[in-house]
Amino acid sequence: MIDFEKHSGVYLVGIGGIGMSALARYFISRGLIVAGYDRTESKLTQELEKEGCSISYSDNPDTIPALFRNPSVKSRLLVVYTPAIPPESRIMEFFRKEGYAVLKRSEVLGEISRATDTIAVAGTHGKTSISTLTSHILRNSGPGCSAFLGGISKNYNTNFMLSESRFTVIEADEYDRSFHRLSPFIALITATDADHLDVYGSYQSMLDAYNEFCTKIRPGGKLIINEKITDRIIVPEGIESFIYGFSADSDFRIQNFHRENDFYVFDLITPAGTITNLRYPFPGKMNIENATAASAIGILCGVQSDEIRKALETFKGVRRRFDVRFSSPHLVYIDDYAHHPEEIRAFITAVREHFGGRKITAIFQPHLYSRTRDHADRFAAILDTLDEVILLPIYPAREKPIQGVDSSMILQKMKLENKQLFEMKDIPSALDFNKIDVLLTIGAGDIDRLVEPIENAIKRFTGK
Repeated sequence: MIDFEKHSGVYLVGIGGIGMSALARYFISRGLIVAGYDRTESKLTQELEKEGCSISYSDNPDTIPALFRNPSVKSRLLVVYTPAIPPESRIMEFFRKEGYAVLKRSEVLGEISRATDTIAVAGTHGKTSISTLTSHILRNSGPGCSAFLGGISKNYNTNFMLSESRFTVIEADEYDRSFHRLSPFIALITATDADHLDVYGSYQSMLDAYNEFCTKIRPGGKLIINEKITDRIIVPEGIESFIYGFSADSDFRIQNFHRENDFYVFDLITPAGTITNLRYPFPGKMNIENATAASAIGILCGVQSDEIRKALETFKGVRRRFDVRFSSPHLVYIDDYAHHPEEIRAFITAVREHFGGRKITAIFQPHLYSRTRDHADRFAAILDTLDEVILLPIYPAREKPIQGVDSSMILQKMKLENKQLFEMKDIPSALDFNKIDVLLTIGAGDIDRLVEPIENAIKRFTGK
């Protein structure tokens, strides 16, 4: 066990990442001196600097604050890094060479999970939406919670929440097998679509990792599983399991799902009884499944029916998850983090369900060379269901280029006629809002840098 009370400072390598920034805020809340490095400045890093962090944007040990280069206090300092940081990082080389205590982000979360009753939300998609809604449900009811989120809650304008509650909500990240560090009291698995095969090598190896994650649940704990993947998940002995979904076999079952104006209404059958006429402001079966998953966690934590009802209706969502940036009768703009084919399919399906036959234009930035190589056919197929597509170059994140793999690989497989390939810098000037009805930006890379320029351009165009 790591005693964080013995540390006076933490340096985070990759501090601008959504998960790392939540840790930064955690350490700030504990009164530690927090500094860090990230490759580029962003809205998140700017917010962290306002909250007291010292951040550099050069991978140069000379930019590390003097405190963190002082050998005499090394024993009271902690260095935390994300696997997205390349092995050749000069800052990481400095800390390792000088003998600092260096931990992965997942190791720190693992320590935190052992100290509280952790609710771990895993799965290839839906984690952020479910964990953020779960946090909203718990914080607006008796149990309460702390939370480390993979997105910015629009209700609270943060990705970190702190309370005295026994519960801590954590996203269980499958990349690099990070979720094996956790010791959850309640675990939920949303989906097990093939992803991160650069890490796992095969789909079966990825499934094995999910089942190993299930063995990390504490004795007497609970496991909640999406009805679509019950045949792939092995429930460990001594763990109580529940299923959620639309089928009659589900313990938390959705019924009478329909739309009423801007809300989606459904009944939820639970082991404790039926909650009728729940109202949720986000469209599509995927989002209703997510609402059911979060409600199931809440109920297992002791949340009452009326508290579930109020929390669902007042949930504002997550930044970059079905994030409606502009809406008028003639022009709508929605931003979404989807980057796996099944996430994109679910997102586009929800948009179609909500907006009917309106013309949909999407700007998509593929994320990772390996994911593009592995799923190019599936990306092309789902993008073909749109009316117009603009592709951006691949966002590489932690990866080196793979020969023969680029965005044109998807473009060439698409059957849609109205398709183009653009550089990101050319997008704001290339959009003709006279010809756009519903506009989507999709991707997990730096496409988020387009959001404000597009939003501002729309406001200039509409005069709003």
